[in-house]
Formats: sequence, C-alpha cells, structure tokens
Amino acid sequence: MKRREFITLLGGAAAAWPLVARAQQAERVRKVGVLINSTATPEQRANLAAFQQTLQQLGWTVGRNVQMDIRWAEGDPRETRKHAGELVALAPDVIVTAGDAGMPPLLQATRTIPIVFNNVADPVGAGFVKSMARPGGNATGFIQYEYSLSAKWLETLKEIEPRLTRVAVLRDATLASGIGQFAVIQSVASSLRVETSAIDVRDPGEIESDIADLARTGHGGLILTGSALAVVHRDAIIALAARHKLPAIFYRREFVDAGGLISYGYDVLDQYRRSAGYVDRILKGEKPADLPVQAPTKYELVINLKTAKALGLEVPPTLLGRADEVIE
Repeated sequence: MKRREFITLLGGAAAAWPLVARAQQAERVRKVGVLINSTATPEQRANLAAFQQTLQQLGWTVGRNVQMDIRWAEGDPRETRKHAGELVALAPDVIVTAGDAGMPPLLQATRTIPIVFNNVADPVGAGFVKSMARPGGNATGFIQYEYSLSAKWLETLKEIEPRLTRVAVLRDATLASGIGQFAVIQSVASSLRVETSAIDVRDPGEIESDIADLARTGHGGLILTGSALAVVHRDAIIALAARHKLPAIFYRREFVDAGGLISYGYDVLDQYRRSAGYVDRILKGEKPADLPVQAPTKYELVINLKTAKALGLEVPPTLLGRADEVIE
C-alpha cells in the first residue's frame, strides 16, 4: 500500500472511532432486577410481559441494551430475603418489586440502588418512603389502593348477598397492609350488621378449617385482601368458597377470571406498565426520591355470573349496571 493511501485510510478510521464509541455508549447494557413475591402463574407472567413490552416501547430491549434478572419468591419470606440479597449483589441499575413483602429485605440490603415498587398498599405507613409526594430515599412506585377501598369490599359483598351476617377476612397479618385492611373492614361492619373475623393466609390448614367453620354457621361470606400469599393460595381459596357455597369478593380480577364471584380493585397490568415508565426515567438519570408515589388511575368491578348462579345468587341489576365487566 502506498504511503498516501495508508494515511488516508488511517485518517478515515480515526474519524470513525468517535462514531463507534458513541454507538457503543448508546447501546451500553443496563441491568434491571425484578423480585416478584408470588408464584409464576400465567397472570403473573402476563404482568411481567406487559412490563417488558412497555420498556421496549420506551427504547429498552432485553438482550440489546437491557439485561433483566428475575426472581420468583413463591410467597415464602425466606425466598424473598434470599432473592433480595442476590439481586442487590448483582448491582443492577434499578430493582423492580411487586407487593409489600419484598420491600423490607430490599431496603435492608441497599439504600443506594433505586427501587420501583408496585402493588403496595401503604408505603408511608410501612416506612418504605417518607411521603407520597416526596419519597425521599431510594424507593418509589405505585400503590394498590387507599385503605378506604377495603370498606367497599364489604359493602359490595353485602349488596350481592343481603342476608350476610358473618364475614371472614383472609389476610396476611405479618404485613402492615393486612392489618390496615382488616381494621377498615371492621370499622364499617357494625353499620352493615355484619360480624367480622380474620383468617391467616399463611397456613393452608387454617384457611380450610376456618372457612369450613364459617360455612357451618350459615349466612357467611369471604373477603380476600391483597398479599403475595393470596395469589399463592388463589385456587384453593376459590375452590373452598365454591365447595361451601360462600359468596366471596377479591381484591383484583384474576381471581374472578379463575372462578371467583366478584372483584373490585386496581388494574394490575396498568401498575406494571407504569412501573416501566419509572424505570425508564431512572435509567435516564432521574432519582426515586424525586418521583412521587402514585395511586391507581383506574378501578374495575368484575362479576362472574356463572359463579353467582352456582351459589344461587341473583345479582342486583344496579350492581350489574356498575360492573366494568360481566363474565357469562
């Protein structure tokens, strides 16, 4: 090669180096950890798919410029703690978690890695953030509902079955949200002439025996409050309600899709999509401390008429008229 040609070639390559460097920098792979406290049900996988799809719409494609490490805790506190430690050790750019149970171990493991949560009931009361408007630490995200929504569950259950006199509330008593939701339900029970009791969702044997006891007294019903264990024991709880002919209301629609009677709650897919929006903003440089915790923008009432018929219930037209969806 002639000297002049070599210099020209070298100069052209040198000019291209900044472009290559910029391209490599633009495609730098960012790491996102995901901790989900429940089991990998089809519904939970659909939630995760919605999260990934929204990230892709925002320019983050798994395998190209983002790496995703996912852990499923199966509702087991030991697994939750273990997976929280594993994800923090991977030093991701941001961690996403669903539900209350993952937050304490994550915050114990790191106060620097950004955390985006969804499906959390009371992040201020639980100490996850300083306030809704200004979280102040390394965590922010999206709540399931205000505690006041819990009263709506009892009111709706009484509307669909006016003869109710006793209602058992299935809750995880180890979570602040489980305690808070039960307290709100108790506060309105007397005005509706309903006696309430609690069932611990941590013990499958206790769930079965307590529901059987409730059914023997007659005029009973069930309220399932939000927790990872509610998802873990979903099919068993729905089957027990059907076996004992008990009307039950659930905190989100996947339970009605699986055969439950009625649900009133937030749009879960929307929570995951909005979580992806916060992840995008954090990866682009914003801080969790400056991103306000947000409440749901949409609630939905879903009724399963097939289940109502099996329970011998006539759904009031006024309730059907308010429903966002009726499953025939």
